[in-house]
Amino acid sequence: MKKRIVTLSTAILASAILLAACGNNANNAGTANNGASNTNQAAAGNSSNTTAPDAAADASGTFKASDMSKLPDTAKKRTDTIIVGLTDPSGAFTPYFQQSGYDGNVSSLLYTPLVTVDDKGLPVPGLAEKWDVSADNLTYTYHLRKDLKFSDGSPLTADDVAFTWTILYDKSYDGDSQVNALLVKGGEDYKAGKATSISGIKVIDPQTISVTLEKPNASALTMLGSDVLSKAYYGKDYKQGDLGYMKKLSGSPLGNGPYKLEKFIPGQEVRMVANENYYAGKPKTEHFIYKTSEGDTWQYLETGEVDYASFSATKENLDKLKALGFVNILPYTPSNYGYIQLNLKHPALQDKLVRQALTYGLDRQSIYVDANQGAGKVANIPASPTSWAYTDDGINPYKYDPDKAKELLDQAGWKVGSGGIREKDGKALTIHYLGSKSPATDIFIAVAKQDYEALGIKFEPEVFADFNALVSKVEGGDYDFATFSTPLLTDPADGLVQFIDGEIPGYSDAKFKELYDKGLATSNIEERKAVYKELFQYLNDQLPIIFTSYKQSVYAYNGRIQNLSVSPFNGLSSSLPNWTLGQ
Repeated sequence: MKKRIVTLSTAILASAILLAACGNNANNAGTANNGASNTNQAAAGNSSNTTAPDAAADASGTFKASDMSKLPDTAKKRTDTIIVGLTDPSGAFTPYFQQSGYDGNVSSLLYTPLVTVDDKGLPVPGLAEKWDVSADNLTYTYHLRKDLKFSDGSPLTADDVAFTWTILYDKSYDGDSQVNALLVKGGEDYKAGKATSISGIKVIDPQTISVTLEKPNASALTMLGSDVLSKAYYGKDYKQGDLGYMKKLSGSPLGNGPYKLEKFIPGQEVRMVANENYYAGKPKTEHFIYKTSEGDTWQYLETGEVDYASFSATKENLDKLKALGFVNILPYTPSNYGYIQLNLKHPALQDKLVRQALTYGLDRQSIYVDANQGAGKVANIPASPTSWAYTDDGINPYKYDPDKAKELLDQAGWKVGSGGIREKDGKALTIHYLGSKSPATDIFIAVAKQDYEALGIKFEPEVFADFNALVSKVEGGDYDFATFSTPLLTDPADGLVQFIDGEIPGYSDAKFKELYDKGLATSNIEERKAVYKELFQYLNDQLPIIFTSYKQSVYAYNGRIQNLSVSPFNGLSSSLPNWTLGQ
């Protein structure tokens, strides 16, 4: 399993702080999804049905805190620290070498990319103040801001950018960055050891660097414009063909973002302190802590142990949050999608008819919409409704239809045996599902078990309390189903990377690859829309994964926090350096 995709723990509170991971490099994983949403989790910590008086949202859509006198003493005592919950990061905080999306949550505050995106998903300056693209869309020239520094005060120059791009083409690189799929001129020769540098990368001066591709790629600007590693720090022990030493540095990152790592206590917290060398100025709040949030999200927020939490946008949750009085509430629709990853190395799942039957036969409406009081929408393509490429034209909604599912299973040769379980060639049709312990997983398992066993399919769930143990199980390949979500997506190609990079075991499709390449071959939006429409229709029919849902959320945050804003593509990360704690 690639590090870009992570499973859900419903204790995740910081899901929207991430950058658009795939667009700016896939090493920052995104939000997670595990069966249903955390509706029940919010309810678990507070049995009261008391609701606050109705309050109107402001121009930003935020419902402001109604009674700050209710703020818990625990939160009042914090004057220079903001705490957000996060499910167990592994401690690998160097971009491009991370172990999970939770590591990416941390590194998104330790690093700033060359290019980021605005609220419409369009590129805007980060460490690069501007850029030029050649007429043939092959050469990208980045102009860095003057006097950039890493968090230790050392200079950040074009040499560091060149070093970062170069190691991603090293033959020993085993991370999930897609930069090495961009076909930079000379990249393959470097990977093969035929050259000691990459000919397409040119350092023009300390503030200027260019890179030339062998063919156009519409996502290259932001993909190349991702995080920058210090050559002096990360490259001092580098020898071409051996990046093994990088893992030793993962727990002591040297970044250039708004915060720098102060201390990581595994299983407890990640402490960060404001970076005085941050290019945009030292952040307004001195300390930021990710608290390992195994437990009850609602309780952490209610008692003031954390300052921010994310919940499904149900009326029940909204009413309870308003009743707290001391939190601001901001509705939010992230730019990602959820899905069930299928292990296509297993013979039964290699049959399209079986995959379609499994989709028709699962009541996704009940799991992802009804169980969440409407705070979600069933997904059928690999793009969010927030994307300019989204379409439902010609898309099969796969509405719950057990009779259709049975018909397809019969066609595929899976006949009901004497024990009520379908069989083919002497083997029973069994689904081994992996999930992480949460109320959301309980909902998924209850519905899926009932639905599939009614079809004659044996459903065997396996639930993990520890996220990293679940990841190991997935990587070992012993599963049929595992539920994931993409990170926040910027470009429509971002949501398609998993279909070409080995993320889905056993999947390889020449037609998909042809359409994928065609969608990146032009920067014309209308031309790309037409390609993605065809591509979405194709995947909707082939179903190499089962698409699950688009999530509608609300952020609840301490009413003392000021200057918080949200983007469907960047989440909260772009505003976080400006957060302040009012009195």
